[in-house]
Amino acid sequence: MATFKLTHVERKPMSFTMPVIAVTGSIAGFLVGTANGSGLIGFLAGAAIAAAVAFVCISFLSDGMEKLGRWGLFAVLVAIGTVMGGALGFVVSVLFGAFFQWFIYWIGEGRYRTKLAPYLTPGQVLWHFSFKFICGSIFVFLITPILVVMPLSFNAEDFFTFTEGMLRFDPEAYSLKHYRDFFTNNEWQRSFKNSLIIAPIATVISVTLGTLAAIGLSQSHVPGRRAIMAVLISPMIVPLIISATGMFFFYSDIGRFLEGTIGIDKTTVGYIKVILAHAVLGIPFVIITVTATLVGFDRSLTRAAANMGAGPVTTFFRVQMPLILPGVISGGLFAFITSFDEVVVVLFVGSASQKTLPWQMFTGLREQISPTILAVATILVVMSILLLLTVELLRRRSERLRGMSPA
Repeated sequence: MATFKLTHVERKPMSFTMPVIAVTGSIAGFLVGTANGSGLIGFLAGAAIAAAVAFVCISFLSDGMEKLGRWGLFAVLVAIGTVMGGALGFVVSVLFGAFFQWFIYWIGEGRYRTKLAPYLTPGQVLWHFSFKFICGSIFVFLITPILVVMPLSFNAEDFFTFTEGMLRFDPEAYSLKHYRDFFTNNEWQRSFKNSLIIAPIATVISVTLGTLAAIGLSQSHVPGRRAIMAVLISPMIVPLIISATGMFFFYSDIGRFLEGTIGIDKTTVGYIKVILAHAVLGIPFVIITVTATLVGFDRSLTRAAANMGAGPVTTFFRVQMPLILPGVISGGLFAFITSFDEVVVVLFVGSASQKTLPWQMFTGLREQISPTILAVATILVVMSILLLLTVELLRRRSERLRGMSPA
């Protein structure tokens, strides 16, 4: 098979380089200008400055002088940003400087095509990078609110906004008092403990039932398996408020039966209802992830185990489970996150004794506007990131086990 390798990249003409750099500079200028109350001026100034800088760098500071051009541009942008914006301007200018000192030469020297097939047309190349830009923009749009909340959690004042001291990066404007309040306040700690009780138990139930359901529905001889699958994953599709209303009436009858007939105390019954409700919400995630793992499962392995005398239980735990374990754990992590972050169902089904961490956050926003919510939100974000990283590692391990990626 013939292979193509681009060994030489031609420098792009200024008629191509300057407009591209100008558009990028206008976006950066618009962001900076909007932050200072003059978006239009920033838009125009950013385009003009970026185009001029690109002309100088590519025309006079290329080839053997590229390193000088890169560091010179970076130093100038950082100096201007620091003089005009102080500490905050320094941070912003460092980010913009690092980007533009790379981007100008990446475009001007035509290096953006080095990793692309040489036979791609200009339109295909444009779509390739436009698609990446659109995906990156969506990512920034989704992640920006989280990035705003995290530094606010270190605010020394009881505000939900950035103070002047924080914008100046004054050390006295930052504090860990909201985190100390979370770990010392009885209300927050009781709700945190409730979440740590409810979420793991609900996750175990979800994983157990969801895994068994996925294995059963993966059998081709099961009648109506598509309809059954649709019913089992319906909690993901039906609006949560509708599910919560239905669970309220359903678990109310169960609660009266457990209290009146069996004699279980009211608090324990409340925990049981919330755990079962959260398990119902987590089962669809387990079914989907385990079903996806079973798609590449070699069923001849289970037949071979049966031929060797292994029973169904032994075959499941010794042969099938090790191969589908990444999918099971991934589904369990999603079920745990769903239970740990859920607030609507617990408001309908639970009582004050089962107040979870999201419920306490909702109360803090509605009744007392507690800045501790920012610290709790940051902790939950960090936990979610760690869990998602674990899911990604498990996904890669599953692909290696199934031979879909190199070891």
